[in-house]
Amino acid sequence: MLEGQESLDELEAAIRSEGAQEKDAKPGKEEDDGKLGPETAEDLRPFPLNQYFRSQPVLSEDLREAIYNRVKKDGVTVSLASVEFGVSNERVGAVVRLKQMEKEWVAQGKTLAVPYSKAVMEMLPTTPFIDPYEPKNKGKRPVTHEPINDLIVHPATRQQLFVPVSESRRFTRVDAGKAFDNNLLPADARIPHPELVQAERELASGLSFDERSKLAQARLQEENEKKRKEEEARLAEIRSHKVVPKRRWDFVFKDVSVDAAGRDGRDPRGVGWRYGFPHEDRKKGTVKIPTKVEA
Repeated sequence: MLEGQESLDELEAAIRSEGAQEKDAKPGKEEDDGKLGPETAEDLRPFPLNQYFRSQPVLSEDLREAIYNRVKKDGVTVSLASVEFGVSNERVGAVVRLKQMEKEWVAQGKTLAVPYSKAVMEMLPTTPFIDPYEPKNKGKRPVTHEPINDLIVHPATRQQLFVPVSESRRFTRVDAGKAFDNNLLPADARIPHPELVQAERELASGLSFDERSKLAQARLQEENEKKRKEEEARLAEIRSHKVVPKRRWDFVFKDVSVDAAGRDGRDPRGVGWRYGFPHEDRKKGTVKIPTKVEA
């Protein structure tokens, strides 16, 4: 046992000496104070046999806290926070929800696994937070974490189409969307941040910074006013209902009027279905073939 132990000690000493020689032969890999040097592309490959896999960065703790404060304390929209920090809308919403849950746990006195979180964050590449209010960061732009305007592939666009178009006609993105589906919006309207497209168009048109800022502020106010009206209409709809709670179900009653159906009885606000009321295609004298073809 003693001889075996001595052989193991000699082997370990030899391995350590070889490691020290390799360290001296590769300067810059590790600094004199014991800290690792700057991260390289090779460091992002945790699996040596898979050269095509690279670890993707995660949000740093400072960046998560900044996103939470910007949305909850400053009251900005998720879309605006996404543009400011270069993080997608879905990730901003997830960060806000998780941070809110974390703060609720702290208020309840629950213990958080902070050492485990720090250990995991030290092993992964992170996207730092660049505070624009610090003097050293003046003029620096935030580090983009991910593309925020990537389009999700619509199921209707997975088929291949051959649409004949005359040479004199201008075929736009709107026409391309309607070729796949009548309700499919163009790419400019389906991206998560269509306001960035409008901002680029205003920049290309030669508008000054003040003019572009005023137009952006006007669009933001118009959007907030639209959301406020929609929220008021939703609350008014809820208040107009009378709820009668029962043991297994809640019965919801709403006041209706016979006059809501309109003079022709086809208003969407009408209630019920008139028995024997024929469809338009069953009436005599109704044109049942298309009278025009949209180009």
